[in-house]
This record gives sequence, C-alpha cells and structure tokens, in this order.
Amino acid sequence: MKTVLTIAGSDCSGGAGIQADIKTITAHKMYAMSVITALTAQNTLGVTGVLDATPEFVAAQLDAVFTDIRPDAVKIGMVSNSAIIQVIAEKLKAYHAEKIVVDPVMVSTSGCKLITDDARDALISTLLPLATVLTPNIPESEVLCGFPIHNEQDMMRAAAHIAKHMPGAVLVKGGHLVSDAVDYLYQGGVGHWFRSERIDNPNTHGTGCTLSSAIACNLADGRTLAKAIENAKKYLTGALASGLDLGHGSGPLEHTYAL
Repeated sequence: MKTVLTIAGSDCSGGAGIQADIKTITAHKMYAMSVITALTAQNTLGVTGVLDATPEFVAAQLDAVFTDIRPDAVKIGMVSNSAIIQVIAEKLKAYHAEKIVVDPVMVSTSGCKLITDDARDALISTLLPLATVLTPNIPESEVLCGFPIHNEQDMMRAAAHIAKHMPGAVLVKGGHLVSDAVDYLYQGGVGHWFRSERIDNPNTHGTGCTLSSAIACNLADGRTLAKAIENAKKYLTGALASGLDLGHGSGPLEHTYAL
C-alpha cells in the first residue's frame, strides 16, 4: 500500500485541512499519515480561532513518521508561522523526502487570512525550493507574484514569475476566474492547460486541500505530474458534482463519492 503524509492544520468541521486530506488519501486507497501544524476552530461560515503547534512538536511528529513508515509522497497545507516552516523544511531535507506537493494556504474559502507576512516570506524562501509542485489559487498566486490576475494571460505570467523562486513546477488554479475550471501548469519552461467543466456548486470548502492531496496520491502511485493533475482534477470534479450540501456557508465536498 502506498503511503502519503499530510502536513497541515486541523479543521474541526471536517471539510478542509487534515480531515479533507485524510479523506482524499483514503478514497485513493492509500495509507494516510498526518503532522498537525495548528488547530483551528472553523466551520463552513469561517475561522474563529487558530492555535499553532510548537515548532518542537511539529519536529517530533515528523521524526515519528519518517523513522517508521516512510511516506511515498508529502502534501503540505496550512503552515501559519515561519518557525514551523523552517522546521518542516529542515526535516524534509534531512529525511530526503520526495514528491512534495505544496498548497500555499494563505486565505480560507470564506476569506479568512491564515498566514502571517513573515510566514509567507519563509514559505517562499524555504519551502518553495523543496516542492515538486506548488498549487496556488488566484488570490494566492497574486500574493506570490505581486500583480493582479484577471485572465489566462495573467495566469501564464504569474506561473512563470513564481517559478523563478523554485526548481519545481507551478500549477496556478483558475477556479476564482469566471470562465470554465481551467488550471495552468508551468514546468521546466513549458506550459500546459487543464480545462474542465465548471461544476455549479457553491459548496467549495476544502477544494484546494482536496486537489493537492489527490495530486500527492497520484505522484505516490508513480504517475507523471501532468497525469497526476489530470486524475486529481477528475476526482475533485466528482466530489463537487455529487452535490453534498452541509452547513450554513460554503459546505464541504463528498470525498467518498466513488466508494
């Protein structure tokens, strides 16, 4: 059985973060492990509290995982401060971690800021160079590239700009644009578009977590990055199309729709 590690924050409402990651990994019939970087009090309406783990305890969790059940792929989600980011980068390098998917979680689906400015800078300088692929959405891409993104041409410019900070690939997710669900992969100086039908579903809590975890699963299974993204988008489309409707805000996905 393939093994996948998620390094992220906990979502007590179950729709995003560690909980969404574990559901996604399990739905891919893989073994999920987790390193929790923060506890959040949140639901479909928003985030009301964040309690960070200590860097020392994050390090202890990483040691526990890598010295026993080595992950075939790693997904990194919410990392809310620079000290935790530094510890994660040091441990991943020390254990020679492979197939690392970084989802730069900066703002929640409900619009709540989840990362400090110094953490953003640490993410760019220490985690981006380790990523096999980075998966920012439009608002996150704008933070990383420094200019607004209004169309597909802007997405291409943003991906190329962000890629200057890292040897890996960049997947700019276009879900915040009004056109079809279109994502742009920039890898080794070459671009590739992924286009799919936009699902008319306002319940999108945890979509970024789910997609990045699904990409990690496919990489763990030996897929090429392009194929991993293609398969992950199909999984996400199915989870959205199933039409689960829970909560009073932007609800969660149906991660187990194919089981």
